[in-house]
Amino acid sequence: MLTATNLTKTYPTANGNQLTVLEDVSFELAQGDTFAIVGPSGSGKTTLLGLCAGLDRASRGSVKLNDIRLDELSEDERAEVRNRHVGFVFQNFQLIPTLTALENVMVPLELRGDKNVEQTARQWLEKVGLADRLDHYPAQLSGGEQQRVCIARAFANQPKILFADEPTGNLDAENAAGIVDLIFDLNRTAGTTLVLVTHDPELAKRTGRILRLKGGRVEA
Repeated sequence: MLTATNLTKTYPTANGNQLTVLEDVSFELAQGDTFAIVGPSGSGKTTLLGLCAGLDRASRGSVKLNDIRLDELSEDERAEVRNRHVGFVFQNFQLIPTLTALENVMVPLELRGDKNVEQTARQWLEKVGLADRLDHYPAQLSGGEQQRVCIARAFANQPKILFADEPTGNLDAENAAGIVDLIFDLNRTAGTTLVLVTHDPELAKRTGRILRLKGGRVEA
């Protein structure tokens, strides 16, 4: 489902040198695998997730997602792959503030040209326990409820792979535990591959494999 080969990401610095934030990272995931990327701040976790999801292009190396070589695609083509095969759950929710919970979940389905968009969105919001919050705007929802909308939005697209970047980072302990259980339960039911960036060692232990980064390199 996902193959990263010798992924390296460098950025030019003001003095003309190169800053390497990720160096020669390789791994392979099968359909349904659960995978955590851990490491201290600045270790390259979010950079690696972005490269694997096609949000950015590597300086060297390659990414194959669902047998599609992302590094050979244009930005528009990578966006199409994401829309077809990828779900995202972010720490800061990234909901559209002027849309209701229902409308936020409907947006990616409409972009794909799916049928029965509203019915699908309603069903997923019910699955995450928000049947009575469909017409609420993000500002009217708690942090935990907003993250549940994000999870509904991600799974409604029936992604082959779900990328979750610190999904509990903005939540209290009680809400965080509920969100984690929800992600793993839905992921198990859907058979989705899960790639999880986290600072939380206990959360990482719930995945099948852990990749530990330090200074942009694989430590373990």
